[in-house]
Amino acid sequence: MATAFDFNAPDFYSPEAYAKETARIFDICNGCRLCFNLCPSFDVLFKRIDELDGDLDQLADPDTRKVVDLCYDCKLCFPKCPYTPPHHFMLDFPRHMLRGKAIEAKKHGVSLRDKLLSRTDLLGTVSTKAAFLVNWTLGIKPLRALMEMTVGIHRERNLPKYSSRTFSSWYKRHKMQDEQYRTPEAQGAPKVVFFHTCSVNYNDTDTGKAAIQVLEKNGVHVEVPPQKCCGMPYLDGGDMDNAKKHAAYNLNRLADYVKKGYDVVSPGPSCSYLMKQEYPMISNNPDAKLVASHTFDLMEYLAKLHKDGKLSMDFKKSQGKVRYHLPCHLKAQNIGFKSRDVLELIPDTKVEVVAKCSGHDGTWSLKKEYFKMSLEVGRPLFEQFSDGAAAASDCPLAQLQIEKGSGTKPRHPIQILRDAYGLENNPKA
Repeated sequence: MATAFDFNAPDFYSPEAYAKETARIFDICNGCRLCFNLCPSFDVLFKRIDELDGDLDQLADPDTRKVVDLCYDCKLCFPKCPYTPPHHFMLDFPRHMLRGKAIEAKKHGVSLRDKLLSRTDLLGTVSTKAAFLVNWTLGIKPLRALMEMTVGIHRERNLPKYSSRTFSSWYKRHKMQDEQYRTPEAQGAPKVVFFHTCSVNYNDTDTGKAAIQVLEKNGVHVEVPPQKCCGMPYLDGGDMDNAKKHAAYNLNRLADYVKKGYDVVSPGPSCSYLMKQEYPMISNNPDAKLVASHTFDLMEYLAKLHKDGKLSMDFKKSQGKVRYHLPCHLKAQNIGFKSRDVLELIPDTKVEVVAKCSGHDGTWSLKKEYFKMSLEVGRPLFEQFSDGAAAASDCPLAQLQIEKGSGTKPRHPIQILRDAYGLENNPKA
């Protein structure tokens, strides 16, 4: 079957082929308009078509470029669209927007800002070595103003703090001290590879620690092999070549474990989405589909353990009411409300789900021209978190955005589950 997006197609970077496909997709979307209120891209597209009295032939390259630039790849239009594959229309709007970014990057080069924002491993490695200085610097207003002028990151964008110690270094010490790693894996015990994400490795290391604690509490054998950024930031900037290189690096390491009976588990919705849905698309690795089929969001995996009767119910503390934000990249995975389902296993705990886009969406809301628009996108969500109630979200960027818009900083559901088990908070090893 043909695909709606083929990175290896000979005309992938052809402006003429892209323009023809753009006209086809815009015509279908205009006739449907089911996504009229989903994001700025559709709003701008439909208003411009109305200004032209429905004559799509008058849409110019700048019109298309604006629609592409406003797409922040939340993926929410894909599960809502009635014309996605295998429908014969083969419509994949967000991937077509990605193609537009890739063509622009190929033609004019990746911008300095996108190059900087995509180098999460480089930034993280350097910043964790001087975390106190870096975190202090990010709070100085004149320097933030200079950053906005030179790099284009909005001066009011709250940025994640860096840890002075990476999660991967913590895990190495933890592995040396934990008895389970000195003995052979228990026969029949669940086994996972933990894909920690850049956010966990360099910023919110406690989310990773909580994940390891909870998995080990449930008898799961965990391995954390060398890994790189999943590649999502490169896709944000249209840098398909580097996204493909990162996918290849990770697949080469993950596939070996999957073939030995391991599943891949990640606490980051964007990373698990990318490995499930995009790696088979951007990679020529024959193991990409194998890895994708064995990849789980962290809370999805714990829900699977519960379904199999293997999740510990040894809870020590109820968690009361938790207001839970469902990230877009979890919603796009179409796996239901696994974080809610697992948290509600805790006695006397009630979870209220808020399924609205935060508007952060990767690197998009960091950019000075989209920052204020991102807050407008997230405003309906912020209103749900303004009362200071306990809050949770699986997405670290949504956590930042909710904190910016409401003053409440959510935690990852795994940290709440760790508390319910009565396990140590932020362990040193």
